[in-house]
Amino acid sequence: MVGRGLILALAGLSAGVLAGFLGIGGGTVMVPVMVAVGLSGVQAVGTSTLAIAIIALVGSLQNWRMGFLKVGPVAMLGLPALVTAYLGKEVATALPEYALLGIFGLFLLFNIYLIGIKKQVVRQAQRAETDGDSARPVPTKVSPTVARLGIGGLAGFLAGLFGVGGGVVMVPLQILLLQEPIKSAVQTSLGAIVITGLWACLWHAQAGNVQLATGLILGGVGAIGVQISTRYLPRLPDQTITVMFRLLLALLAGYFFLKAWMNYTALSV
Repeated sequence: MVGRGLILALAGLSAGVLAGFLGIGGGTVMVPVMVAVGLSGVQAVGTSTLAIAIIALVGSLQNWRMGFLKVGPVAMLGLPALVTAYLGKEVATALPEYALLGIFGLFLLFNIYLIGIKKQVVRQAQRAETDGDSARPVPTKVSPTVARLGIGGLAGFLAGLFGVGGGVVMVPLQILLLQEPIKSAVQTSLGAIVITGLWACLWHAQAGNVQLATGLILGGVGAIGVQISTRYLPRLPDQTITVMFRLLLALLAGYFFLKAWMNYTALSV
């Protein structure tokens, strides 16, 4: 029992640090760990939403105290999650265990691709900020309101389906569609994850998928990690963090494919 608690605490700490550095919820770390310690796929997804909401709330309060949180854009991103998080929860609950695990493994691999896109977008935005407004990308014709609702809706669905905050898509899409500065996109994403995580948590709790004690351990320790990363984000090289995170995602994806195969073959016997 002590060993399980230590593993969960380390997972929560890692998730919190990643949340502050990358503007994500940390579910890509927490869900695999919970599956490894014995939770079912849907329980891990539901419990992750509770921890994510806690971690993102603490990180966003830290950003707010430092004057880096814009409430309006955050609310606009989080609003559609009321509906889309419910839809994601319904899909996650309806899927067979092996299917949910396998799809989550594919999602982890897709995250590696998304992080690559995010890096390209970030580099372009950095060059634009350095060179001035004339070097900025041409603004898209998409309405900012429509763009934020669409981005938030997608993030809410991912929160309900996979127990992730959705920041890995919110950050690059805000930069691409809204020409948001990099750090602003990360901070806004973290704030929106508070809302998407809470909605997804409520829907999953209603379905009995949330393990309260486990979620509180992950979220409580993760809150420590996110305070560290939001304060010291500028001091660490982004390249190192990105490479390590991509390697972690690849390993976790392999683990999920193995668990999915074992679950499927057990049903076939």
